[in-house]
Amino acid sequence: MRLITWNINSLRLRLPHIETLTRTFSPDVICLQETKVTDELFPASAVREMGYTHLHYKGMKSYNGVAVLSRLPLTPLENLPDWYGQQDCRHAVVALELPGGPVTLHNFYVPAGGDIPDTTENPKFAHKLAFIEEVTAWFAQHPPSRSILTGDLNIAPLEHDVWSHKQLQNVVSHTPPETERLNKWLNGGFTDALRHFVPENEKLYTWWSYRNRDWKKSNRGRRLDHIWVTPDLTPALESMTVLRDARDWSSPSDHVPVMLDLKL
Repeated sequence: MRLITWNINSLRLRLPHIETLTRTFSPDVICLQETKVTDELFPASAVREMGYTHLHYKGMKSYNGVAVLSRLPLTPLENLPDWYGQQDCRHAVVALELPGGPVTLHNFYVPAGGDIPDTTENPKFAHKLAFIEEVTAWFAQHPPSRSILTGDLNIAPLEHDVWSHKQLQNVVSHTPPETERLNKWLNGGFTDALRHFVPENEKLYTWWSYRNRDWKKSNRGRRLDHIWVTPDLTPALESMTVLRDARDWSSPSDHVPVMLDLKL
């Protein structure tokens, strides 16, 4: 199975890029974040014409939104918590039907957290930390198996997940309160699939700010996009690719797609 995760930063604006991904890489499943489209306006017909006949999406106008596009049969899993008491379309779950048995797929878009890393001064940062704590507690009560968790988790947890660990420790996305919580979530039943292939002492990024005029030259990136698998799926991991060239596509997202191949 070939899986791609991508914060597309507006599906309708970048729908042609899904065609490019499909034509070039033939993924079986694409998980999208920040679709920014209400369910009634989701371009389902256009996506199905690309071969993704099985869809599950949750969207809202102008903000957030997650979607799973699949060539494989899927069953949406509902009755999930409203994280932080908000129905803000940040989590979708499906059961994928595969020859070796079903696999549960979680697609998350974690809150960005604003600019100030202080829960008193910045309610968005408090929201982010509470969101991660609630999700971690939920997984502790519902131990995952044969599961994949993916999405824009908006945290670069390791030293070499950012261009400068020293300079970014007080910048939202790499602060200790965030990284500690994300690692606790990860260690509650998952393996970091990207770092399975790339050692922790090597730089690895999936996001480059729009503010960088020449993102390649400055290379001030962060690894905000993740794919985790439960230990029972770790033997199925075959390869991983960060599709950096997508950052140079016309009207690009500031995130690039991440592709994972598994033998399932």
